[in-house]
Amino acid sequence: MRSSATEPLKDPVTPGDIPEAEALLSQGRAADALKITSRLVAEPAPTHQALATHAFTLKALRRLQEALAFNEQATRDYAQSPIAWHNLAATLGDLGRVEAAIPAVKRAMALGLDRGPTWHVYARALLATGAMDEAERAYRETLKRPPLTLEATAELANVIWMRRGDMAAAQAVLDEAFRAGGPPGPLVIAKAKLFEAAGDVEASARLLSAAVERMPGDLVVLLAAAQSAIELGYRKEGWELAKTAESMAGDEPAVLNQLAIAELARGAPGAALAVARRGLAIAPEHQSLIGWAAAAARAAGDPLYETLYDYDAFVGVYEIETPSGWPSLAAYLTDLAATLNRMHPYEQHPFHQSIRHGSQTMQPLTASTDPVLGAFFEAVDKPIRAHMKRLGKGSDPFRRRNASDYHFDTAWSVLLRPGGFHKDHFHPQGWISSAFYVETPEGALDTAEKQGWIRFGRPPLELDPPMAPARYVRPKPGRLVLFPSYMWHGTEPFTTDERRMTIAFDAVPA
Repeated sequence: MRSSATEPLKDPVTPGDIPEAEALLSQGRAADALKITSRLVAEPAPTHQALATHAFTLKALRRLQEALAFNEQATRDYAQSPIAWHNLAATLGDLGRVEAAIPAVKRAMALGLDRGPTWHVYARALLATGAMDEAERAYRETLKRPPLTLEATAELANVIWMRRGDMAAAQAVLDEAFRAGGPPGPLVIAKAKLFEAAGDVEASARLLSAAVERMPGDLVVLLAAAQSAIELGYRKEGWELAKTAESMAGDEPAVLNQLAIAELARGAPGAALAVARRGLAIAPEHQSLIGWAAAAARAAGDPLYETLYDYDAFVGVYEIETPSGWPSLAAYLTDLAATLNRMHPYEQHPFHQSIRHGSQTMQPLTASTDPVLGAFFEAVDKPIRAHMKRLGKGSDPFRRRNASDYHFDTAWSVLLRPGGFHKDHFHPQGWISSAFYVETPEGALDTAEKQGWIRFGRPPLELDPPMAPARYVRPKPGRLVLFPSYMWHGTEPFTTDERRMTIAFDAVPA
């Protein structure tokens, strides 16, 4: 959860109750840590470290705008502290306010801060502004300085792949980090995802299989190898790897999730559902376990499927109203497309996402100062609230989280080109997920294959008998589709010489 670029840098002395708050944060107990840090920053003259830890605690609770106020206070009260400026730049970057983040991080550097995390903040901000060459250079400077992190390494490899499709150069970044002592398991998984994104799934599987032999105790590598084997059709081998993982950590939700997938793949939906229920008893809001429980229930004919995937109740289709300041919705969508076009400079899809033959924006959109993007989030507020009201309360995993308010967790844009599609997937961090259509491939939409349509209900697994999509929604410019984040969804590929541009976001209960 804690990114090397956004974790607050620390002063040499940590006074008072700060170590206790940091210990609570490391345990995932941010709400308890907040009780301590709130008291510390309420003092007449809070220390620099109190302000930094309080801001980071707020960020852990996804209260970024509140965190920003305390980072700003730190730069006022401790204006000569490079750490204060680093932390301010990191939060501004997390909010998507990269134009303000760049001068803040340069101020930290001018005050003498020359560490890897500060260069990482700088690299991310440059990337978000579209300064690609400068961003690559900043990422390389990041990797020259300790600590060497997986995040910065994988991001640089991803940028190289997306910009130029240069597999050799992207691999070289990962291999160099491995030789420099980077974490072997995560680096292997990143390299396997790179192979998969390039279409070489056999190489991905071979790499993970070799990694299991060399690192038999690495649970994450074991789970990745199990999934890779299943996707290639080696279902018995995938199941055996998942069972090995269960013998190592049978109460881990991620392990039970993989075992449920393996049971479903080998044609045992009842066993898959039983395993998924075991996992949900431990982690009732685990999005992947819910999604696989639904797939297993559907295959087994269990009524849980209709409870989790009530398409009529849970999938909402809305048309936004024309934002204030534009004469028509068409005029607004034209401006929105122009704004987003500038944010899609990439030739390839990111290697860690579901899209194929397209690009995805790499900066957060929710706090953008661009008035066109600001108008979008204002326009979708009304349908989101209407959807929440329509949902009401319930005991199922979707409706029981329905609160009186919501906030955006993250948002991004996807541009699909001819042949483009989304693999079936879910969103692990959201509650309500979305697809908003800015541009649609009109020539493809009326084909018998429903090219370019969003589909629901089909898991990313070849089953016998096959599990077909259960619901389709036709895209339309200005249309917003809302659905549970745990619901499997993907896109039918389109072959016409057109584009398909969307904005997607995850909303969570406030």
